[in-house]
Amino acid sequence: MANPGYGKRLTGDEDPHAEPDFAHLLPREAEVAVFIDHLDTGHSMGHKVLAAEHPRYGQQAMRTSLSRLSEAGHLRWIREHITVEDNTMRWVTRTYWSRTRRSEAWWEEFARERNGRIVPGDLRPGLARTEEPELPEPETESHPEPEPESRTEPRTGPRTEPRAEPRTEPTTSYLTLAGIRDAEPRMPLSEADCRSLASLAEEWLARGATPQDITRAVTGGLPATVNNPGGLARNRLENRMPPKKAKIRQKAAPRRARVTRAVICCMSCDADELTTKIQGGMCPDCRAEFEAAVAAEEAGQPDTGYVPDTFLADPDAHAVYEWVDVPRRAAEVRAAGGLRPRTERAL
Repeated sequence: MANPGYGKRLTGDEDPHAEPDFAHLLPREAEVAVFIDHLDTGHSMGHKVLAAEHPRYGQQAMRTSLSRLSEAGHLRWIREHITVEDNTMRWVTRTYWSRTRRSEAWWEEFARERNGRIVPGDLRPGLARTEEPELPEPETESHPEPEPESRTEPRTGPRTEPRAEPRTEPTTSYLTLAGIRDAEPRMPLSEADCRSLASLAEEWLARGATPQDITRAVTGGLPATVNNPGGLARNRLENRMPPKKAKIRQKAAPRRARVTRAVICCMSCDADELTTKIQGGMCPDCRAEFEAAVAAEEAGQPDTGYVPDTFLADPDAHAVYEWVDVPRRAAEVRAAGGLRPRTERAL
């Protein structure tokens, strides 16, 4: 895939798939056209990348085929100047593909209509921003400490009943600590222990632990005798505290951008219509090179893109090869050049 914002783009408003979609093309170009038509949007469209993925054709063959597809009206490179919401500007070159064959006038009008279009603004790697929202801290229920009993002097007069204090339901953390006595008799936590350790247990629960996790952490691997159950429970709850949950990272909405200019450029050398004439998706120089490559193919010259010229054919089984004494030949060459002979190293 190409960098975000680049690569293959569809022109839209195309005819549905049909058997004779590319019947007007030569067999190789028709095969390459089907290959490109099935690529995902945003796929890199350089001839080197396509040649590396195509099972049959090399770079030169792929480059010639792309030129033929451009000349046939299926392919254009359009360079768009965009302005993002943050007032940054850049040029982006996109490869537009049309399954339907288009005329030169149609492509020119298509490029003009790109002006003013709204497009995503995050077009290069590294521009996407991620925000880490602040999550609210876990709320912990407070446990009111009982007020010390106050002695009052007896007084005369009618007796009044004391006002009943509202009852506070025990929390999950408190109940978990209180239940440890039943799970492990060696850890009989008192009511005061449960109240003082409730905040630690609450933090465990806030970090995703279960009441069973707390019980196992406090009671697992106990010594034969526990002299201070409350102190041991505190030590374990503090030292075995599970890690905090990772905060969810959310991508910000893509920034929008507006196309402020669109020009057709040559698909071979990247020259644009502002500096030269673009015909069939190619400038005059690249068209001449393309026509020379086509003439070479028609003349039967080997396609170095499909079979690289660096690849050698299998050696002839009937050929007679001469054995050469390489060290002696090397010594002769050194002597002819006036160099001292090499001394053999003792093994």
